This record gives sequence, structure tokens and C-alpha cells, in this order.
Amino acid sequence: MSVSTASTTTPITRDEIFAAHEGGKLTVESTMPLDTKRALSIAYTPGVAQVSREIAEDPSKHATHTWASRLVVVVSDGTAVLGLGDIGAAASLPVMEGKSALFREFGGLNSIPLVLDTTDVDEIVETLVRLRPSFGAVNLEDIAAPRCFELEEKVIEALDCPVMHDDQHGTAVVVLAALTNAAKLTGRRFEDMRVVIAGAGSAGIVIAEILTARGIGDVIITDSKGIIHRDRDDLNHVKARYAAKTNRNHVLGGIADALEGADAFIGVSSSKVAEEDLARMNDDAIIFALSNPDPEVMPDVAARHAAVVATGRSDFPNQINNVLAFPGIFRGALDAGARRITSEMKLAAAEAIAELADDKLSSDYIVPSPLDPRVGPAVAAAVAAASGQ
Repeated sequence: MSVSTASTTTPITRDEIFAAHEGGKLTVESTMPLDTKRALSIAYTPGVAQVSREIAEDPSKHATHTWASRLVVVVSDGTAVLGLGDIGAAASLPVMEGKSALFREFGGLNSIPLVLDTTDVDEIVETLVRLRPSFGAVNLEDIAAPRCFELEEKVIEALDCPVMHDDQHGTAVVVLAALTNAAKLTGRRFEDMRVVIAGAGSAGIVIAEILTARGIGDVIITDSKGIIHRDRDDLNHVKARYAAKTNRNHVLGGIADALEGADAFIGVSSSKVAEEDLARMNDDAIIFALSNPDPEVMPDVAARHAAVVATGRSDFPNQINNVLAFPGIFRGALDAGARRITSEMKLAAAEAIAELADDKLSSDYIVPSPLDPRVGPAVAAAVAAASGQ
């Protein structure tokens, strides 16, 4: 998760960061003043008892007379936090607090972090099932692959509310939006493109999935051992599933072989890519080097071989930032009363993000700024419309 800073010209100091985080970044405030006995009697006893009695008799009032239907819980076990890896639940809490703050700022939704001191999938699912009356949606965050795939599937199955692992789907939605506009700028059609994805973790796999769903002609995924293909016998069940769906021409070898004649490169692996390998790509290539803070290739080097370059950083043009997607996706799902976040809703979100950059589309502007106030409402409206509710 990353977010643009207000300015990239003034260095941010350690003291400034720690001072801002002291005491945490979240608070809970009442929506009504509690400054008279009458107000206390309405907000709490005896008035509140009438509301609780009504909910007991009519459970639908739980959605309208509590905050649960507008509350997103940000859930993590701390096993894949930013670029820090497995740092545990407690150390992950500042990140999850930040994510909850982004939900409030960019989606207008209440949000609280839930960091769980367990990595057992079934224990996490059971915890969320027991807590279900307290929230309206679940944002899974910074959970290591391949366990994150199993966890998301089980939580979706167990709960009757929107659930999304943002590291997978939020990233994929913004990548699709950016690639849509990059293809437009370079005169490419999706069905003719070959896209190479470096990284077969949570983000890489789902980027491949959404690009395939959107009609990209050929997708090749690489991991630390080379190109993923259907004849490899060292793949986990997730990689094996996508080996059967990608690499149409059965290309073998490593990243250099994958990039030969490729139209686009998407890096989500934190590994470096040699400049001579990028030179193998087609003319006017598209390079998204998204590992943060250290891209797979620096933008100035990538620009020697690409017409459009993007990173995950706020100090370069074309930041691929999840905050463009997840607040609006959850807001739209909750606005529509949807029980699931579907593929159609994610595709609609990507289209809405891409369209917002149309007004000044250029090689340095393929997605809107995360601070653009149009983004959250536009994504929410598109997602709600695509929900079918």
C-alpha cells in the first residue's frame, strides 16, 4: 500500500514520521453531541434499548441503525507487510491503521484494523465469522501467498458481505486501468498484446487473471525460477492453475526469453530486470516497474526502451496506487447492498479509473492522481451499477 505525499520536494524526517504516529492514526468520534441528559438518554440508556429491541425483532434494522453496514475491517496477520515481509501482527498495525484512514478519507467509510496473532487460515475465518455482526465488509491486507488465495476464498464463502484481498485485486484493477490507457497511447489492441508479469505472488497472479478476463492476447508469468508453464513440476496449486491459462505459445526459459517481442512488462516481484533484457521488447513498449520502494528498473532506464513507464512510487509520474481502487470498490459494493465483489465490478472500477485520465491523457498521465476528488465517487458509482443489485 502506498499513497502520494502532498510534496515530494521536502524530505520527510524520521522525527516527523514518529511524531505523526505517536498514539496511532485513528480515533472514534460520536456522530451526535452528548452534552445534555436528554442526549445521553437518546444515545445510550434508556433510549438505546428501544433500538436494540427493534433489531432483535427485525434484523434488517441492524443495517440502518448501527454503523456496521458502513464499517470495513482491515484484516491482516502481518505475514507480507509492504516490503518488510513477515513482521507479525503487532508490527503490521501502523500499516493497517493507515489503510483504515484511507478508507475514511477517500471512500467516506468507517474502518478499523483487526490484526490477528495467528497465521492459521481456519482460525482467521472462524474469528471473522464470530465478529460478523460488527462489520459490513472485509479488506484482507498483507497476507502472504499462496495462503492468501485460500484465505480469501474461505472468507468469501463463510461471510455474506463484500470481501476483497486488496494486495491482489486492488493492484490488478489499477494496473488494468493504466494498461488500458497505455495501450491507447501506443496504438495497441488488447487482443494483440503480449504482457509479461514478473512475480507470481498475490498481485502477479490476479493481475494475470484480470488481464486475461479483459481480453489480453497472451500473458506470461515468471517467478524466481523462470517462466511458468504447464510442464513445470515445481508449481504450487495456484501457479499450476494459471500455468494452464497463460503462456499461450509455451515459451520456456527466464525473464529474458519472456521479454523477447513483448509489448508490456509488469513487475511485482522486487527482482531486478537487466536493461539488455528490456531491449528485447517491441518498439514503444510499456513498462510498469511496480515494486516499492525499489522498482525492478528505474524509470530513466526504462524510458530508453518504453513509450510509457509507471512505478509504484509517488515521486515519479504514473503512480500505480491501490488507493485509486479499493475505497471506491468497497463504497460501491456497500452502497448497492452487494454480498460479493464480482469480476464485473472490478472491471467496471478499472474502466472508471481509466476514463478519468482521458481529459489530459499523455505518457506521463495514464491514471488520475490518488488525490483527485473525482476518483472515489466515480469508482463507487461504476461498481454499484455493475453489481446488479
